[in-house]
Amino acid sequence: MSTFDTFVSAYGPISKVDAYGFLDSLAADSANSAAASTSTGAAVPRKHGKVVLVTADTPLKASRGEGKTTATVALTDALRARGIDATAVLRQPSMGITAAGSKGGASGGGKASLKNAELADWGLFGEMMRIATAQNLIVSLAEKALEEGKLTEILLPRVSEVPSKALRKIAVAGGNIPEKCVLSPTSEMMQIVTLSKSMDELATRIGAMIVGTLNGKPVKASELTDVERIVTVLGDAVQPAVLETEQGSPIYMHCGPFANVSIGIPSLVSVEMACARHDIVFVEAGYGADMGAQKWLDIASREFGAQWPVAAIVVTRASTWRDDPSLQWRYPFHIQRLENVGIPSFPLLNLWEGEDDQVPSLRAHAKEQGFREPIAGNLFRDGSEALVSQLDEFVETVSASSAADLAAKVPASTAGQGVMGKLKEIIAESYGVPADRVMEKESFTPSLAAAAKMASLSGFSVNDLAVVPVKSPATMTDDDTAEATRRTVTLKKVEIHAGAGLLHVNLTTSLTTAMPKIV
Repeated sequence: MSTFDTFVSAYGPISKVDAYGFLDSLAADSANSAAASTSTGAAVPRKHGKVVLVTADTPLKASRGEGKTTATVALTDALRARGIDATAVLRQPSMGITAAGSKGGASGGGKASLKNAELADWGLFGEMMRIATAQNLIVSLAEKALEEGKLTEILLPRVSEVPSKALRKIAVAGGNIPEKCVLSPTSEMMQIVTLSKSMDELATRIGAMIVGTLNGKPVKASELTDVERIVTVLGDAVQPAVLETEQGSPIYMHCGPFANVSIGIPSLVSVEMACARHDIVFVEAGYGADMGAQKWLDIASREFGAQWPVAAIVVTRASTWRDDPSLQWRYPFHIQRLENVGIPSFPLLNLWEGEDDQVPSLRAHAKEQGFREPIAGNLFRDGSEALVSQLDEFVETVSASSAADLAAKVPASTAGQGVMGKLKEIIAESYGVPADRVMEKESFTPSLAAAAKMASLSGFSVNDLAVVPVKSPATMTDDDTAEATRRTVTLKKVEIHAGAGLLHVNLTTSLTTAMPKIV
């Protein structure tokens, strides 16, 4: 019986896994690398899997993807067909934008799909709703505290899993109390679940959430309620789901932050658990390499100790890469940016119907750009069969890496470094815009000063927070069609997510809203 078969026999093919308890059992194992017991008592040998990041080109439109999930499923199936114990960790969809059909599902497509795709696309086990409820309960307690004079202002937004323009700006108590509402994936509670690696950490982070102010002084969630009540409301939303592909490959799915307005990665605990169970773990990072991949490297790995990727798969449609001459620079930029930080990056050309005859010219174009040999195929139509024979170089590259090599590549934490220094480093490396072309709106400096004061009053420095760029998913700069020497990035405002340990910084002049335009 394979490792995954043993795992499934314990938990079931579509089920929840107590990842916190599972990892605690591994840590408690006196042999450390010998057999570890699951909560059901089944012995499963521990592995030390390597992370491969699946990211993509910046999409031409915010409402469409490049096929990361389809590619991730096909790659997992293809490696397993070659006898390699591979898996993938996917992000959960938001009913607001994904399951509504504006951007495809979260379960792949065609022959590269998950079993029970409708379950994955339409709420899975209700995690999104539990996360929304948990944060909404804190906001309700804040409203009561305001009535009692314990708060003078509410800062924590309410959460809705279903988008509505009417919720972008709201007021309660007869219009006297302004509030706002965000989608579940963008909420601070989602970020906390994504980043927490234990129940204790989860409770601590929830308690540190800044709910509002009392005469200018921040008030935390722990000052309004027993945090354990909120943890109870979350319930099994903190547990990853175990699913399978149509080909029987194991897949984990947990958490779903949007990469443009949040951190865009699956939960750290789900990835760590997958690495303990499998040899290669594909990690899906949201939208393009300028968002999901940037945040896996700079936030998950650099600041929160997640594994540095051994390689990257950069997915693109032919139409995204080549059809708009003014934007052709973006795909080569993404691949080179990852190569520059020591991550071997493999182009994956996700073909659509009628594009098979473009493969020779696409390969020639890739060679001109200095890419590694592209992996190409119509993954919806052919699934893993399109990839099995193309993965020799990829497998050799992944096999050649060592844990010591990966550890040496992780940059030092930016904790304590000034916010502007962090921002300019991200913008230069991930968007190709140097520090002298980083602009500031008039509102930015006062916004940063207010955030610094709020952090200080809360007992920490704003410089200790990891920076989360918030921007349009379809643009990297203020104008991506401009000449390289004229591209700029504009800083707009900042917002503290103290419980998550993050500082959101709105970038570019593009409209960014937590509520999709589809309704």
